[in-house]
Amino acid sequence: MPKIRQENVTAAQWSPNGQVLGAPDLTVADNQVFGANVFTPAVQRQRLPKAVYRQLQSTLERGEALDSSLADAVALAMKEWALERGATHYAHWFQPLTGSTAEKHDSFYGPTGDGTAIADFSGKELIQGEPDASSFPTGGIRATFEARGYTAWDPTSPAFILENPNGAVLCIPTAFTSWTGEALDYKIPLLRSMEALSEAAVRALQLFGDETSQRVFTTVGPEQEYFLIDEQYYFSRPDLLTTGRTLYGAQPPKGHELDDHYFGSIPERVLAYMLEVERELAKLGVPIKTRHNEVAPAQYEVAPIFENSNVGSDHQQITMQVLQNVARRYGLVCLLHEKPFAGVNGSGKHNNWSMSTDAGDNLLEPGETPHDNLQFLFFCTAVLQAVDRHQGLLRATVAGAGQDHRLGANEAPPAIISIFLGSELSTVFESIGNGGREGAEPGGLLGLGTQVLPPMPMHGGDRNRTSPFAFTGNKFEFRAVGSTQSVALPNTVLNTIVAEAIDDLAGELRAGIEGGASLEDALRPLLQKSWSEHKRIVFDGDGYSEEWHAEAEQRGLLNLRTTVDALPYFTKPETIAVFEQYKVLSDRELAAREEVFVEQYAARINIEAETAATIARTMLLPAALRHLALLRQAEARMLIGETERLVDEFVDKIRALETINLKENQEDEPPAAWAKFVRDSVVPAMDDARAVADRLEKIVADDLWPLPKYSEILFIK
Repeated sequence: MPKIRQENVTAAQWSPNGQVLGAPDLTVADNQVFGANVFTPAVQRQRLPKAVYRQLQSTLERGEALDSSLADAVALAMKEWALERGATHYAHWFQPLTGSTAEKHDSFYGPTGDGTAIADFSGKELIQGEPDASSFPTGGIRATFEARGYTAWDPTSPAFILENPNGAVLCIPTAFTSWTGEALDYKIPLLRSMEALSEAAVRALQLFGDETSQRVFTTVGPEQEYFLIDEQYYFSRPDLLTTGRTLYGAQPPKGHELDDHYFGSIPERVLAYMLEVERELAKLGVPIKTRHNEVAPAQYEVAPIFENSNVGSDHQQITMQVLQNVARRYGLVCLLHEKPFAGVNGSGKHNNWSMSTDAGDNLLEPGETPHDNLQFLFFCTAVLQAVDRHQGLLRATVAGAGQDHRLGANEAPPAIISIFLGSELSTVFESIGNGGREGAEPGGLLGLGTQVLPPMPMHGGDRNRTSPFAFTGNKFEFRAVGSTQSVALPNTVLNTIVAEAIDDLAGELRAGIEGGASLEDALRPLLQKSWSEHKRIVFDGDGYSEEWHAEAEQRGLLNLRTTVDALPYFTKPETIAVFEQYKVLSDRELAAREEVFVEQYAARINIEAETAATIARTMLLPAALRHLALLRQAEARMLIGETERLVDEFVDKIRALETINLKENQEDEPPAAWAKFVRDSVVPAMDDARAVADRLEKIVADDLWPLPKYSEILFIK
């Protein structure tokens, strides 16, 4: 049996590992593990003195800082709890602008001088840490020689314990700021934006007679798509190992044309992995609700229940880490790249976003008669207005090198930001725009043609998978977020721009009421005006069609096709104005983010280009030459000419890519110019080399081709 076939047989074999879950009796309290590794309010209530617990909760509710005595009491209880669960170290767990999480582990134990050690953890250590700020992306906020930065405990997101086969560590969610107090992470702006939206929404609710709501929370439930492949194939592909995606690979005879993978039976090995992932996440308090096969072969999805945006964002980062860690226990590798396989559907992260009061009322719940629900119409209009005003900025939040392969590729929303409302809400808003008051036809029942199956209620609107921003019952689903991306930045922008729209609308509404009009009489012309000005953002049709691209241009909507096109919207005057108005990000903090994201884009493409050139010259070209030598030895004249032409073309493309890489590395240009060069010159050179290599893959002898093929990677479970 050829070596490559032996590898495939090995990859197809698996057995439950030593940590197999089994089937515990979930009616037994001790088998309920949800939140077991989280320092939850319930744990705090048990371990803190009553007065201290009440003081802590009161401080958090008011959004105030903890004083030193309170911090010391919390730190002591947290340390004792962590030690009991096997933790020997603690870490400030934060989210720098790298897109991943960061942590530095410090031991609880210190020497006492008599040959022993004692566990110690103070309020000061809980509240503040000091990593090297200049070692993380700062966009010029910190120079290389300016090292000081701080991590600050975020008490609104509970501490948790990460377990390891050889121990455990207490992770304390923290913010990351420079010595000058500027945000160097995703958490600080998100928290600021949540406060901005809460204050604006509470002021607006008072106009509707709500005097009890003290806070409004934005909630998020991000759906995570990912690929699982056997680790044997992953470590045999330098491109996957280095860049997260395959830089070469011909299309297999079968992809997802038969639509047989989506929602199909989950393979046994994958289901075992999923069960362990969900158990690990349950211990960390992550409320997973859904799992299923996705459209592409070897692609899957996991989705949580809605949570507060800050906690949901933290949990999303934990989810990605657990997905990757647990995969290795099953001989698998979890790929989170937006486009790991060309020609196969990529992965996104649908960001389900809504607003709820501290009493639990969803402000985006239309009710049975949305045309009569004035409060819903007000807040829904604010979202429409915000997205239309800041469509470029919203697009910039989901920009990235991986996203450029996915957005608009008939597998994900187009790069044009638009909103899908559904037939019922579209009818309601069109009626308001025309000065009418009628609502949509009430939903009926869907008969299924047999008495065995019950009649099913029809929803007021269909779903639209081609829409980047779709209303889905009582929330908006921002479908354009990439699978590797943090949801903190998109939610920061959503919170901020919606706060602006709420304040604008509420100001006009207040003026009308103070002028003597009733709430409804003041609101309806306001809604009519806003709909007239911003209805261009609403589109319910096929976002993939060329007709929509032409229509969107006529409507004046932006079509920012690439990352390089989108990122400048972080520093547009209208962006700076709204972020400074709500004190979410300063102009310097915004400029820093644009610079960081531009540099990351160019650096990632540069890594891909150099990896592609190395693989082509040292792996693929030698394989093609060996195949050509075999053909010459066999005197297969008709095949020799075909292969010679492809080899010569491949050599030309490799040289062109190497030349571009040298030029690109020698360029001493500003980041924006570097990024444009990478997009316009380096990416096409990679694509040209790949096109020839993929043709060679289909004719070179199977036992000579050095890279595992799509037909193996995607289909061997």
